[in-house]
Amino acid sequence: MTQNVLPLDGVRVLDFTQVMMGPCATQMLADFGADVIKVERPGAGDLSRNFFGEPDEAAMNNAVFASLNRNKRSITVDTKSDEGKQIIYDLVRKSDVVVDNFRAGVMKRLGFDYDTLKEINPRIICASGTGYGEEGPYAHKGGQDVLAQAMSGVMEKRQDPSIPQSIYPTTLCDYTAGMHMVQGIMAALLARHQSGVGQKVSVSLYDSMIAMQMQEAAQWNKHGDVLNWAAMPLTGVFDTSDGALVVVGAFKSNPLRDICKALDIEDLEPQYPTLASQRKNKPFLQETFRKAFATNTTQYWLDRLEEQDLLCAPVRSLGEALADPQTTINEMLIEIDHPFLGKMDFVSSPVHLSDAKVTIRHVPPRLGEHTDEVLAELNASKSVNEAAE
Repeated sequence: MTQNVLPLDGVRVLDFTQVMMGPCATQMLADFGADVIKVERPGAGDLSRNFFGEPDEAAMNNAVFASLNRNKRSITVDTKSDEGKQIIYDLVRKSDVVVDNFRAGVMKRLGFDYDTLKEINPRIICASGTGYGEEGPYAHKGGQDVLAQAMSGVMEKRQDPSIPQSIYPTTLCDYTAGMHMVQGIMAALLARHQSGVGQKVSVSLYDSMIAMQMQEAAQWNKHGDVLNWAAMPLTGVFDTSDGALVVVGAFKSNPLRDICKALDIEDLEPQYPTLASQRKNKPFLQETFRKAFATNTTQYWLDRLEEQDLLCAPVRSLGEALADPQTTINEMLIEIDHPFLGKMDFVSSPVHLSDAKVTIRHVPPRLGEHTDEVLAELNASKSVNEAAE
């Protein structure tokens, strides 16, 4: 079998996206072979290029930007000028997918909405990612990861009511919506294979966070009951003498008994035999666990918990996770020899195909690095078409 046949080879994507949600989607398309042409503003580019607020070229090719833009080609186009619009329209004729994550209505104001582009190329697929959706009371509000956490009910959940509400520190909404965007684009490409025509794909940060809570929503809609996995009475994060660990006291017939055995304390299961009684007495149970865990090391308690076949893990830093042999075995790091950053590891794709290994075809591009190259290809294609006519 031929190795490393990339499944999206031959698919061209015009990428208007910026920051996180859109770029993580188009990077996955690029990793699996799509020719992703990143359309950027002259002199400024993707907002992530200015992450550190410095105008020099090294800062505009920082690690944050580079982490989301490998295997793409960058062109700069003044999309508000007649010449710039014509370049985009000419590229649309030769493309399969157009992706953006602007506010609702921006692509229409630019003249690049789906209704306009499908007249130029009926096979085009237009994928848009917004904060709240393209219609409705919040459609034209600015969308952002933290806002979606708050609006969707995700931020309100806490392990314990005494803990202040806080921002989830990783871009949970952006990444989730970005992956939903990839799913939508792939579904639209498959549909086009059968129908011969493209369609509009829409995702939003808000919808992705609502979807992530499908179990909790079903429980609320049916029973009016708040399902909070982090607030389960036998689950928690506990400090040890040299760090911290998490234990999940669930998915067993007698988890309380087994936790007590691991901690070498009195068996509390006879006193609190039901989930209802454990919930009612959660403060006491958690405090009992907390006192026991504080008396020894993380590894000591992990060994004890695993002897009882309890779900547990150490609480680690990102650096520790990146250095773990499992990360290497899973091929989750990919080395890039970057012109400004030098050789360094970036996070690779979490999707592993046996015959389509992710490789670096293009390092994260400098602003407008491929403008001349792409326009030359476009002009050559137009010349061929004119000659054929």
